[in-house]
Amino acid sequence: MGCLCSHPEEPAAQEEEAPKVYSWDRRDKVDPKDFTIANLKDETVGRVPGTVNGQQFIIQDCENCNIFIFDHAATITIDDCVNCRIFLGPIKGSVFIRDCKDCKCMFACQQFRTRDCKKIDCFLSCATQPIIEASTGMKFACFQYFYPELESQFAAAGLSVFNNNWSNIHDFTPVPGENSWGLLSEDVKVEDCLPNPTTEQFQGVQISTQSQDSVIPITRGSRRKTSDESCLVVFFSGDVDNRELAQRFLQKMGQEAAGCALMQTKEISMTGDDVRRVFGSSAELELFVQAAQRGPVIGIEYNGTNSVHSCKENVQAVVGSVAAVVYTSDSPAKAATDVDNFYNFADMQMM
Repeated sequence: MGCLCSHPEEPAAQEEEAPKVYSWDRRDKVDPKDFTIANLKDETVGRVPGTVNGQQFIIQDCENCNIFIFDHAATITIDDCVNCRIFLGPIKGSVFIRDCKDCKCMFACQQFRTRDCKKIDCFLSCATQPIIEASTGMKFACFQYFYPELESQFAAAGLSVFNNNWSNIHDFTPVPGENSWGLLSEDVKVEDCLPNPTTEQFQGVQISTQSQDSVIPITRGSRRKTSDESCLVVFFSGDVDNRELAQRFLQKMGQEAAGCALMQTKEISMTGDDVRRVFGSSAELELFVQAAQRGPVIGIEYNGTNSVHSCKENVQAVVGSVAAVVYTSDSPAKAATDVDNFYNFADMQMM
């Protein structure tokens, strides 16, 4: 007699669980070769805007090369380069140059340091005090460059165009009786030191090395003042962008006050107590205190005969009827105190 046997159903195959995907797995893989320039001679090379995008970069073992990095980066190291011309876009962190000689450079960075270098000419924008170590024949000038993407690259790198300590060099290893660094002549032309690239790779980069086009204000830094009269102008945050007002004021002064020299600029944050210490005798003190709480302030020093009058006149021309909060020194005597108080405070913030 036969029997009817039922066979139990096979259990359904369990679906394989998909592996978890984390945020770092979605990032594009970085090939270090894409961010390295090395072992080249007699070549013009580099990167165009949008190709570095804040990555770290390495330049090493190059001779008689023209190297242009037209983008912002995290940090850049330059090692063992000889007789090269090097442009670097804004660097969020540090530029470290080691064992290089006979190079001409244009750098914008948060920190600048050299070690074991000889005869480097550098047009520099540095947010902190530049440091040289065991280096000789170093010459410096203010950063002077423009291409359309440069200003936004400064912002992406977290750098203010108003904070530039290019001439405030600290020699970490001074030699008694020797001067390891100095300033380039004011007559030197950028294009004579760093000619614009002519290769096809860079044809789309619209470059200007004219001072009036520079993204960074061209300051005299630590050069000797030509007059006993200076003036401090401070643009506070308000309904109108104080950076835009400051830029327009600088442009206006360049056009209308040729006898006044731009010495230094600084963008800093100030508390109410800071404002009271720096501007304590001002009749508009509480207005400045309130404005400082809305964002950073921008300080500008001009030097030259009638600089107080020229600054007041051009501030009024730029501001007009706009509701802007601006401090301008009342007199040459007051300006000397203003400049000392403001920039001593700014220098303390940099330490």
